[in-house]
Amino acid sequence: MGSRDGAIARALAGFDGNAFRDRLADLVAIPSTSQDQAHAADVHRYLGDAIQPWLVQMGFDVEIHPNPEPAFGPILMAERLEGPDRPTVLTYGHGDTVRGLDEQWRAGLKPWVLTEEGDRWYGRGTADNKGQHALNLAALEAVLAERGGHLGFNLKLILETSEERGSTGLRAFVREQADRLMADVLIASDGPRVVPEVPTIATGTRGTYHFDLVLDLRPGGVHSGHWGGLTTDPAVVLTHALGCIMDRHGKILVRDWLPANGVPAAVRAVLQGCPVGGGGEAATIDPDWGEPGLTPAEKIYGWNGFIVLAMVSGRPENPVNAVAPNATAHCQIRYTVDTDPAGFEAALRRHLDENGFPEVRIENAGVRMPASRTDPGHPWVQWAIESMEQSLGKRVQVIPNSSGGLPGDVFVDYLGVPLVWIPHSYNGCGQHGPNEHLLIAPAREGLAAFTGLWWDLGEPGAP
Repeated sequence: MGSRDGAIARALAGFDGNAFRDRLADLVAIPSTSQDQAHAADVHRYLGDAIQPWLVQMGFDVEIHPNPEPAFGPILMAERLEGPDRPTVLTYGHGDTVRGLDEQWRAGLKPWVLTEEGDRWYGRGTADNKGQHALNLAALEAVLAERGGHLGFNLKLILETSEERGSTGLRAFVREQADRLMADVLIASDGPRVVPEVPTIATGTRGTYHFDLVLDLRPGGVHSGHWGGLTTDPAVVLTHALGCIMDRHGKILVRDWLPANGVPAAVRAVLQGCPVGGGGEAATIDPDWGEPGLTPAEKIYGWNGFIVLAMVSGRPENPVNAVAPNATAHCQIRYTVDTDPAGFEAALRRHLDENGFPEVRIENAGVRMPASRTDPGHPWVQWAIESMEQSLGKRVQVIPNSSGGLPGDVFVDYLGVPLVWIPHSYNGCGQHGPNEHLLIAPAREGLAAFTGLWWDLGEPGAP
């Protein structure tokens, strides 16, 4: 008959015997970056050669569809159905990665080779997102083996390959396939835990809104000796414009960008005592940065953030003695569902004008990824908490939305499913940069948690 404990023990035995590590090494070895067209064939190979055979072996019907948007990566859809009276779960992942950035990795590491050092597995995609969806599939494999080839529930899977390009085409695909993708809940993994040692459930994600600030003053640069001090320097003006948007200590001054009533009481309650950290050597939590009066958890899980992603004036790689003709800054707002991004551009225009910067233009403004949130008190969230705590014997931290962005809004809009994101990584994993890695202990814990979840879905009591 098998047992819950038996399924978890089976999954952990495979992990401890390096079966999972070896499979992850094979996945990492496929350079499936969607950000480099030279690797388009590798993106297809990841789905067709690595994932599809694994799913077929587990009894899934698998289809690989072209992306509705030409020039973007394919989307895998799979299903394993055991009966209309069973719960139906949708899970998600992405097989594409950011660029390898080979030359930036430290000595002894390569992006497309899994390297084990101490408590870490290094390699591109180990954390974002190959390692995460592979853990969930390995857990499923253990449950199938323990139950003699049955799950006791229906499972549908979406694995896209353009997430690192904004999930382009996913919305259109889910809209087209909505009837086939209908489910009771989305349970999936991406992003970081609040800290490495604390199992986490996120019930949504912050959205991303981008825009350029542009100041053009003249057709070309002019001699810095003859014109410096006489003609306006666009870099200086743009710097002051940015200073009127956010103060020296990170407080957003465009107050119409923020939740009108502050952090909602329900969000504040669920974040009480929530730890934040685990950034490794690359980042620190600066207590005086950001909105005054908020805890670190409230700042990144319950509030909006403004970031200057890039800015340029002149030729930084080869400076010349000239007052530059223009300056540009590419900016981002990370926002929660408690604010409406439709008003962001107009609010910024008013603010710039009121502060004496009418000549600074706003260009290319818009949402890249909408925000989403499921009520942390939702029955599916509470069910997942109970399952994970039973498997792990420790408290699970719920956050109302993760700090980063994920396409949860797509599944909410077209399928109406509650969102249960269960991340297996941490903030210092190096995703999107060199030396990306997955911490082995949280990965092992995530495998146990998902094995318990998959098992419990086949038992009475699911919402």
